[in-house]
Parts: sequence; structure tokens; C-alpha cells
Amino acid sequence: MTTAPGGVVHPRPSVLGSARSAVAPHESRLLTVAAGTGIVSSIAVMIVASLNPGSWLPPNLVMPAIGPPWDVPSLRIPVPVIASALWLAALAGGGGVAAGLVAVRRGARVSPRLLIGTGLISVTILTVLPPAGSIDILDYATFGHMVTLGHTPYVWTPIHLRVPGNPFGRSVPAAWDTHVTLYGPLATFEQFVAAVLGGSSAARIVFWLKLWNAITFMSVALVADRILRTDPAGRLRAHLLWTVNPLLLWALIAGGHIDMMAAGVGLLGLLILGTSRDAGGPTFARAIWAGFFLGAAADIKIPYLLFVIGAVWTLRRSPAAMLGTAGAALAVLVPTYLWFGPPAVDALLARTNKMTPDTLYRLLSSPEGPVLEHLLEFAVGAVVILALLTMARLPRAARLRPVLRSALALSLAWLFVWPYQLPWYDAMIVCLLILYPASRLDWLVLTRLTAGTIAMIPGVPKAIGHITMTFVVPGVLLACVVGLVYLCVTGHWRTGRTAIPASSASSANSTRPVST
Repeated sequence: MTTAPGGVVHPRPSVLGSARSAVAPHESRLLTVAAGTGIVSSIAVMIVASLNPGSWLPPNLVMPAIGPPWDVPSLRIPVPVIASALWLAALAGGGGVAAGLVAVRRGARVSPRLLIGTGLISVTILTVLPPAGSIDILDYATFGHMVTLGHTPYVWTPIHLRVPGNPFGRSVPAAWDTHVTLYGPLATFEQFVAAVLGGSSAARIVFWLKLWNAITFMSVALVADRILRTDPAGRLRAHLLWTVNPLLLWALIAGGHIDMMAAGVGLLGLLILGTSRDAGGPTFARAIWAGFFLGAAADIKIPYLLFVIGAVWTLRRSPAAMLGTAGAALAVLVPTYLWFGPPAVDALLARTNKMTPDTLYRLLSSPEGPVLEHLLEFAVGAVVILALLTMARLPRAARLRPVLRSALALSLAWLFVWPYQLPWYDAMIVCLLILYPASRLDWLVLTRLTAGTIAMIPGVPKAIGHITMTFVVPGVLLACVVGLVYLCVTGHWRTGRTAIPASSASSANSTRPVST
């Protein structure tokens, strides 16, 4: 055994180790080819599905005469074919990312620029095509259009626009036409700006929303690339989990979900707080700026209040910075909610007693509803217990910003056990995970994302969809919860060399303010 600086112990090379390293290049090449094949084929299927999504996912969006988005109206693929292809694409995408992660761990190296270029090209193509896989972004466009007409989407519902003679009404989805918006005031403002730029064309409004998602998505990729520039393996891992991850591209770019904006703004707020190498903690000015961005993320989607809580907890030994961050976040949240009044607050509570189709709680439900009589109370208790466990047991890393660890621990607890979850919500985890050392946590997050994506693919035959939603996907999600608890209890994270035990990190930081 040899001891490296900092007390990290490494075993000496052995004959067995040399034999393994001799075959590693061949294995790495095979894994690299498998990763590239899975990722590229998955993205290709998703692009084809986005060429004319109106032919298999109503409503059929009316395209503008000039400019993006563009579609191929002559392309019509039968619904069973496109659903099967997307199922396979989700499996291929998740499997390709997994193969890439294993290849990188075994020493494979490709150019990060190749991954960035692939991600950029994929994002660009999906941005200029109509939204696919979800109709949520059409609701965003509807809410923004309402504001341009002088109405509040916290009171008005989309059905008011579905009237004869209103061309915009043809693009209003029927699924949520009697529901008010469930998003924060800043999300409403974003949708309003897109509606101003897009005018009366729902397709043009959607394009602006997708464009901002695309810019934010690639910004996260470039920021991660910059932060991890001295860590070749970590750099490639980040691009696999984020930049070229077909599952995220499908949900955040093709689907255009607003979670991308919240994740990007929230991550920026956490990064502003600095690193563990910043002596004395962040300055008051940095804490203020971080609070503004963290508050903005929560003002887009309220679950990102967890990022604020994580930051405040990490700064607890630096009262000025803690109060600055919390105060700035509230300075964003309070006025905007006061502006829209009680209906905006009611939107925060609209989904507290509901389940999504693929939640693990489906295993405890019947056709009439959940078996658990007090599902909300049970879920809150589960989140609190898991949050305490992850905050205590998630490994610390010497080069990781402590505030990212706190936000990651809280996000894991909420996303893994809250009954209302959708696959694009996992952007909250992945945007943090890419800056965290590689561990078995990667597999749990990737498995969740793959299972959730498969569950939400439209057009699946009813019998197969019932089995998938009722048993398969909920079972996978439950297994991921069990896996997370197992890792927390046993400590078998298998983190990289930068990881240090939580107890050691706590004692190392106990003599001075916790800096971020």
C-alpha cells in the first residue's frame, strides 16, 4: 500500500491488476461503441418523432407561415410504431449513457468537444422542431397568451380560449383546459414575454420557450465543462449524464418543460456562493446575488425552494451570508406572490394530495384511489426521514461546493418519495449530480429517469400501459428508494478519490464558518 498526500491510501499494482489493465482497452472500446450507438440512435428516433408530432400527439399545432418552428407535415407514422420506437429509444438512451459511464470509469477517453458538439447539434434541431412527447408547453403558451389579453392564469383557464373563431384555440390542449396554472409567478412572466414575442401564434410562442430552454441547457453543459476541466473522467461523466443524455434532451428540449429554466437558474445561484477553498465563506454581496437567483428558481417552480433551504443550512455558521441569501430569496418570492394574490398561493397546494401515473405509490392503490388514507402525511414523513438520512450520510467531497451537497441531499429525498413526480423533474437532481463524484448514486438516478421516461411515452397500448404504470415502473422506483436507503445506511457509495467521510468533513469544517 502507498499513502498519497492527504492521507488517501492506494493499493500497489499487482499481477492481477496488470492483467486486468491489459484487457481494459478492448473492453473500453466495446463499451464506448455501445454508448455511442445507444445515444446516437436514441436521439435520432426522438428527432424523427419530433418532425410531425401532431400526427400522433394531439392537438396538431398550427405552424407559422415563415420561420421556426418547422415540421414535416407529409411525414405520418402510425401511433403504435412511434410509441414502440420511443420505448426502444428510451431504453437505448439510458443504456447508452450507462455504457458510457462504465467505459469512462474503466479508462475510456473521448474528446469532450465531441460530446459538446453532439449535444449542441441535437439541442439545435430539437429546438426548431415542434414540441413532442408532452403537451405541457402548449399550456405554457396558453397561460402566456392569457396575460397578453389582460387575464391572470391563476383564475382564468385555457378553455376560455377554445372558442369558435379563435385560431389560437386550435392549439389549446384539452387535457388541462379547465385547470389554472400551477407554476410560479416568474414562470408566468417568462410565458408572457414569449407570448409577446410570438404574438397570436401558439407555435411561435412555443419556439421562444424552447429557445430559452436550449440556451439554459447548453449553458449548464458549458459551466460543468469549465468547472471539471482538470478532471478528465469527471468531465466526460458530466457530459454523458447531461449534455448528450437522450432522456434529458427528450424531456427538457423536445418536450420544453419549464423545469430546465428552474434548474439552470437554481444551479447558478448555488455556484455563485463559491467553493470550499474560499476562506471565510462567501462575501455578503455574493450571498445576496445567490439568494436572488435561488429565489428566482423557486419563483419558477416552488420545489426549488429546497435549493434555498440547502444554501441556508450550509451557511448556518456564517450568519451574515445566511441572512443575505435567505433575505434575497424572499425579496424575489414575496412581492411576486403578493402581486398575483391568493390564487397564486393556492396553486402551490394544488397537487399536494395527488399522484402521478407512474409513482411508486401506485403499488399501494386501487382503481378507486390510494389505499393509504393519509397519503400526504405519509409522504411528508417519508421525505423528512429520507432528507435527514441523506443529509447525514451523503458523502462529502473535498473539491465539491458544500452547498451543492446539501441541495442534492434534499432534492434526492423529495424526488424519490414524493407521490407527484414526473421524469423531467429529475433535472433538479442531475444538474447537481454532474458536479458530484461518481458513485452508485449515478445508477439509481439514471434508472429512475429511464423508467419514468418510458412510463410517460404516449400512444402505448392500453394493456401494456396499465401493466407498466401499475407494476413495472412503480416497482423500479420503489427499488431505487430502497437502493438509496441502502447506500445511506451502509456507506457503499464507491465514490472517487475526492470523497471523504461525512464525519471527517464535519470535523474539518467545524473550526471555521462553513464556506461554499
